Amino acid sequence: MCAHVLVAEDDEMQAELIRRSLLAEGHTATVVHDGRAALDAARRLRPDLVVLDLMLPVIDGFGVCRVLRRDDDLPILMLTARATEDDLLLGLELGADDYMTKPYSPRELMARIRTVLRRSGRTPVDRREDPVLHAGGITVDPVRHEVLCDGVPVECTPAEFEILLAMAAEPERVFSRRQLLEVTRGTDRASTERAVDVHIMNLRRKTETDPRRPVRLLTVFGVGYKLSGGRG
Repeated sequence: MCAHVLVAEDDEMQAELIRRSLLAEGHTATVVHDGRAALDAARRLRPDLVVLDLMLPVIDGFGVCRVLRRDDDLPILMLTARATEDDLLLGLELGADDYMTKPYSPRELMARIRTVLRRSGRTPVDRREDPVLHAGGITVDPVRHEVLCDGVPVECTPAEFEILLAMAAEPERVFSRRQLLEVTRGTDRASTERAVDVHIMNLRRKTETDPRRPVRLLTVFGVGYKLSGGRG
């Protein structure tokens, strides 16, 4: 049972832990760090489930849940460091499907996510059967940690793999350098935004026929980069 999960968590270390746990389960994940970004991503990406921290900046988790429930029946699993009964009851009254208090084990969180997805019945069949991502002639397998370009294996560094994984999950989306830097934080904490340019340059050497005239990993001037070609 593999799905696209939106993770709304302002603690970057916690968000990265959740993201990596989801990838290990064969899911794809999009991470945001405030409530407004959570609402924008939910509307734009139509994920299968939202993991929603209550203590988000800009709009808190209660506000996000209230808006999402008004617009959709998107499954929501709430996370909070506050274990009061009032918080629990309010979260459930707003329509959260499940509720976990911090600290929690990643294994328990993944088990709860599986349960919520199974109950909701929203997980697409093709995602259940195949967590592998295909976009622009590039195949990224998050379970086997493999990359193919036009069917040919490509050796990637951990940071390069994370960048391709994020971009293949949302082909044609333009990622800023900062956003791509954040997806490498678990593997390359010493990186800077300029290091993202080096990762992209190296990926072009590995995936483009002519790295000086890329057709897959494109620069969007003044913004960042995107993987062109759409899902295969």
